[in-house]
Amino acid sequence: MEESLGETISLAASDRHSLTAYTAGDAPRGLVVLQEIFGVNEHIRSVVDRFAAQGFSTIAPALFDRIEPGIELGYEAADVERGREFKGYVSTGDALKDITASADVLLDLEMPVAVIGYCWGGSLAWACSSRMPGLTAAVGYYGGEIAKMKDETPKCPVMLHFGETDHAIPMTDVDAVKAAHPGIPVHTYPAGHGFSCDARGSFDAESHSKALDRTLVFLNELMSI
Repeated sequence: MEESLGETISLAASDRHSLTAYTAGDAPRGLVVLQEIFGVNEHIRSVVDRFAAQGFSTIAPALFDRIEPGIELGYEAADVERGREFKGYVSTGDALKDITASADVLLDLEMPVAVIGYCWGGSLAWACSSRMPGLTAAVGYYGGEIAKMKDETPKCPVMLHFGETDHAIPMTDVDAVKAAHPGIPVHTYPAGHGFSCDARGSFDAESHSKALDRTLVFLNELMSI
């Protein structure tokens, strides 16, 4: 197990909901990491740490704190079911309030801020791109609800990543997103859902590496690094 580089802080959303967030890094550009349906668990904290090492001030809000504090799940079948249940208790609107509270920590320091999300967080990253002001960029990995929100218009540059054998996201959905937004880079990989999570059996190292390289080039170009 890697030693954590960051710390957990407390935030208040606009509706006075109190939540925690895991943060790491001290750089002049910000990145908000949006969780999967498993909470801000060890894996998501490692993602925060890794992006901090890449030169970002990085923060991951605990979106499940609206249910109860400290929810962290693994990746077994029972965890997947619990995660799906928990996700159903948190509306997109409430999640955006918590994400905004996290982004504001970075925006208040007058730095460019992007969001990146995985699974549920990938869908939320897309929603952020169209509904949250002030973002420099958004990156979404295998967001299953993006196709349902394809008619929304991003207010910042967006990059999307999908697995070609994703059991939860048919390629017809990916094609629909591409058709609705031909100017957005939408990359697909010979992999399944969760291919970028090295804690899951679906992890695909080659696809993960290629997607990460593309993401970093995209963010670096937009965030003046």
